[in-house]
Amino acid sequence: MAEAAEDPQDFAKTPTAPSSHLHGTSGPQSKKRNAFAELMAPKSKVAKPDASSSRSSAGHKRSKNPEGKTAATRSKWSGALLEYINHPDRFPQQVIRVTDKTVLIQDGFPKATVHLLLIPRSPAHYDLHPLQAFQDEDFLAMMRDEAASAARLAAAELQRKLSAFSVSSKARNEAMNKGVPFDQLPQGRDYLSDIRIGVHAHPSMDHLHVHILSRDMHSDKVKHRKHYNSFNTPFFIPLEDCPLAEDDQRRNTSFQNANLAKGLVCWRCGQEFGNKFAELKRHLETEFEHWKVE
Repeated sequence: MAEAAEDPQDFAKTPTAPSSHLHGTSGPQSKKRNAFAELMAPKSKVAKPDASSSRSSAGHKRSKNPEGKTAATRSKWSGALLEYINHPDRFPQQVIRVTDKTVLIQDGFPKATVHLLLIPRSPAHYDLHPLQAFQDEDFLAMMRDEAASAARLAAAELQRKLSAFSVSSKARNEAMNKGVPFDQLPQGRDYLSDIRIGVHAHPSMDHLHVHILSRDMHSDKVKHRKHYNSFNTPFFIPLEDCPLAEDDQRRNTSFQNANLAKGLVCWRCGQEFGNKFAELKRHLETEFEHWKVE
């Protein structure tokens, strides 16, 4: 049986967009006008996704699973992305961009400083497993283009939040404060290189979505081993690797279940922590402070 990174208890409450993640003060530059921040600024009270309208929740019997969760409960959170596809206007705090092809939202349970989800709107594809959907070359090309655009937005937001701390961006920040024209600014830190794009081998949600996130794993929503390993082992499949060959071991359920159960390893320095998740979390706090000042 395929294991997913998220469990029903991880979605105990449907969140609104956490303003501290996208509108918080991170330094002097936060006072400047920022189109991305304004786009993502709170506008109105957020409606919670109504999973009863999701095709995934229809017809489920309320049979208990071994953990005591009902099938209907699991369907409610696993099918929630359909609401963003069909009614993105209901979620102004979480929806960043809507096109006729995709919806880009903030992940409600972000696993990093910046964590977005890109959701296709095509009914012919969004119910498919990503590895199956990406066999369609035209669809994959479209998702790559949309993801690349979304990654630039994510990098801009990461820069807004962290550049005030970055040694690599110091000269650029000083020049900006002096009013130097944009095309004459010195090069700063390449925040796009800190953005990752990919899918989970066994998605937790029913509808296809691509993760676009910063690499830091600095979030209180990273609560257990599966959360961490789902982004730091081959369980996370880069979009650029798709379509996978039929004999690629990343298609193998046993291989991917084992990845979620692997010993914990720091993404930045490679230090091993085995089963000691609390120690890893403390270590990640230190690594984040070092990483943000690069």
